[in-house]
Amino acid sequence: MERYQEIERSIITKFRKDIWSKFMRAVSDYKLIEKNDRIMVCISGGKDSFLLAKCIEELIKHGNIKFEAEYVVMDPGYNEQNKKYLIENAKLLNIPIQIFESDIFNIVKDIEKSPCYLCARMRRGYLYSKAQELGCNKIALGHHFDDVIETTLLSMIYSSELKTMMPKLHSDNFKGLELIRPLYLVKEASIISWRNYNKLTFLNCACRFTENCSLDETKSKRLEMKELINYLRKLNKDADFNIFKSLDNVNLNCILGTKKNGVYTSFLDNYDKKDR
Repeated sequence: MERYQEIERSIITKFRKDIWSKFMRAVSDYKLIEKNDRIMVCISGGKDSFLLAKCIEELIKHGNIKFEAEYVVMDPGYNEQNKKYLIENAKLLNIPIQIFESDIFNIVKDIEKSPCYLCARMRRGYLYSKAQELGCNKIALGHHFDDVIETTLLSMIYSSELKTMMPKLHSDNFKGLELIRPLYLVKEASIISWRNYNKLTFLNCACRFTENCSLDETKSKRLEMKELINYLRKLNKDADFNIFKSLDNVNLNCILGTKKNGVYTSFLDNYDKKDR
C-alpha cells in the first residue's frame, strides 16, 4: 500500500468516529455537498486544509454523491521554502493541486492598521474569482469545530455581539457562489491526532509577517480564546459542545434584543402585546 493510501485509510478506520463520521454528518446536516456540485477546495498548506482535501477525495471515490472538485492553492507571496514544503506535502498526500499566484503580501506589507483584516478580505476575493474561472459553484474551506467556538467567544468578549461562523454562506458579491465548511463538526484535537499518527508535518503559519515569530512571542486574540476554551474544558468536558449547541438552541423569550439584516429589535417592542 502506498504511503498516501495508508493516510487515506486512517481517516475512515482509526479516525472514523472523530473525523470521518463528523465530516459526513456536517455534509448531511447542513447540506454542504450536493449532486453535480463543482467544488474548489482551498489548500493553505496547514493540517486542516490538507485533511479537508483528503476527506473530499474520499467522498468522491466512495460516497454516493456525484460531484467534482478542484484542489487549489493561492500563493499570496509565500517564501520559496514554504512554497516548496507545501508542494512536497501535496505530492506525499497525492493531492493534484494547482497553484495560482497573487501579490497580496506585497500589497498589505506597508499597511499599519489591520493588515490581517485586509489580507483576509483580499484572499477571499481572489478565491471567489478563481472559483468562477474554474466553473465552480462552491468553495470549501478547512475551518473546524474549534474555529467556530473561538469565533463565537471572540464576538461576545471583544465585540459585544452574539454571532458565530456559519457552516455555509452565499457570496454577496459573486452570484451563484457558496462558501462551505465541511470540517465544521471536527475538533482540532482530532486533526492533530490524525497528523501525529501519520507522522505528518504541515505549515503552521506561512504569513510573511509572522513566519519568524513563535507563538510564545506573538499572542493573538484567537490564541487567547484557545486557552480559554481549554480552561473551560477542564471545568466541564462538554463546555465546548454546550457553547456550540446553545447557538442552535436560542430561547428568544429570554433575549434582550436581536438584529437581522442590520435592523435591531428589542424585547420591549413586543413586551406588552397580548398575543406575544
